[in-house]
This record gives sequence, structure tokens and C-alpha cells, in this order.
Amino acid sequence: MIYLRHISFSPRSGPGPEPDLEAYPFTVPSLGGFDEMEITTPVTFFVGENGSGKSTLLEAVALAARLPPATGAPLEHDETLDPVRPLARALRLGWRPRTHYGFFLRAEDFFNFARETRRRAESMDEMAERFKDDPRVRGYMFAQKQALTSRYGEDLHAMSHGESFLKFFQTRCVPGGLYLIDEPEAALSPQRQLAFLSLMKALVEEGAAQFIVATHSPLLLAYPGARLLCFDDGRLVETAYDDLPHVQLTRNFLANPERFLRGL
Repeated sequence: MIYLRHISFSPRSGPGPEPDLEAYPFTVPSLGGFDEMEITTPVTFFVGENGSGKSTLLEAVALAARLPPATGAPLEHDETLDPVRPLARALRLGWRPRTHYGFFLRAEDFFNFARETRRRAESMDEMAERFKDDPRVRGYMFAQKQALTSRYGEDLHAMSHGESFLKFFQTRCVPGGLYLIDEPEAALSPQRQLAFLSLMKALVEEGAAQFIVATHSPLLLAYPGARLLCFDDGRLVETAYDDLPHVQLTRNFLANPERFLRGL
């Protein structure tokens, strides 16, 4: 299913002051020339080098779509997104139909969430022990921890990054959602990346979900039928999988690693 079908740049029609097109993020080459984008597949990948603009555009779309974060404070209160707010205000999104399900997730936010989940569980244990003679408090803390455990497992932080990320994703995704994910491979080994692809495929085919993912990973980029938008060379260009620089470099390295390592 495709919910978000069109993204366009219209800096002079949004609320608030007119954006300074000579300031960041409009000075990022691939974004400076951005006009509009049609989204034609349920899975779309943004790919490019660090600083190419792929994550910046993904963040701006999340703000413009008013998606909730998968973790942490609401996006409107997230200070780390302040630099991209002018771009978000200049974007116009076209929906058919509009969905109110889904979320925005950055891999680094997930790591913080896993640590916070463990801290909350430990705090509940401490409160239950402190008020062990008060059955009401002890019972309340036990119920809260059980709810946390039933949703996310015994301890997200104790699992490997890949295991906890997949567990989190499985528990938070619902049918009919739009999911914007920034560099999920940071939490996933190659094997876990394949498991993540399988999970995405099931959600798309059985749950009518839509994904827009910013990534460097050749494994994730191999998702069947996905549209690949490359942000390199100061442009935003639809690119075939075999023509992606990330894929070509990885293949060349694996074919002859000694050639790449000889000069180190």
C-alpha cells in the first residue's frame, strides 16, 4: 500500500517566515535542487554518502507528516530536529489515502530507548522492594513491569542490538502504517539485516505498510521491487541497484580485498 504518494518543495506557501534558501539545510546540494518526488512503490530507499541529504530529507518528511517518534519525546519537541524544521515547513505532502499509523525511527534513538527501558525496569524493582510491605504499591509496580516485559521482552538492553531492534520493531509496527527509518543497519548484523528485510516484506504484503528508509546497506537496498533514490553528486536520482556506488564498491571489495587493502 502507498499512503504518502507525493512530496513537493514549496518554500513560499507554508506558515511562518519565508525560509532562507542560502542557509542549511537548503545549501545541501541534493536538497537545493529538490523540486518534487513521486512515490510509486511501498518501499522506497534513500541512499547516499554521509552529508548527502538523505537523512535530512527523511527527518523533514517525518516532521511534515507529523509522525510520532518510535521512541522519546514528540518530534515537535526534539531539539535535534531544529535544523531541518525550515525544510519541513516548505514541504507539501500528497496522501491517498491518509494514514495516521506509523512512526519515525533513528537507530541511535533506539539505543537510548533500550537503555531507558532497562532503567525503568530497575526502578520498578527498587520501588517494589522499598515498599514490599505495602501490597498496593508492590502490586502496582509488578503490574507495570509485567506490561513492559510483555511488550518488549525481558530486557531489550540485555539482548544483542540486532535482537532487541527486531523485537522492538515487531512489537511496535501495526498494519496500515507509514514507517520512516533512518539507517537501521547501525543496529543490525548482516544476518539480522536479512531478518529485517523479511519482516518488512511481511508487513508490506500482509499488513499494507509503507516504508521509506535511509540506508548505506547493500543488503537492505536489495529489497525486491523497491525504488532506490540516490543523493550523491548533488542530485536526487532514481538509480538501479547494480548502478549504486555502495553496491559497486562492496562487490569490488569482496572480489579483490587485497587490492583495496594494499595501500593501508
